[in-house]
Amino acid sequence: MRMWLKQKREELGLTQEQVAASAKIARTTYAMIEQNQRDPSVNVAKRIAKTLNFEWTLFFEDQLHETHSKSTA
Repeated sequence: MRMWLKQKREELGLTQEQVAASAKIARTTYAMIEQNQRDPSVNVAKRIAKTLNFEWTLFFEDQLHETHSKSTA
């Protein structure tokens, strides 16, 4: 789960439905992104980040850290 994403959403008092609507995606898609079951496209990442007020690159920093950890293990 992307706890940082859930925390950002909750800090702003938004539901998954509200974030999804603002990002122009289905709530189920947003839920999968939040649960780290799906990665957003760059455009979707930018729209979610704009809604929740963070740098969209955070989504891809997660992937980079996970990939780096696996390759150095």
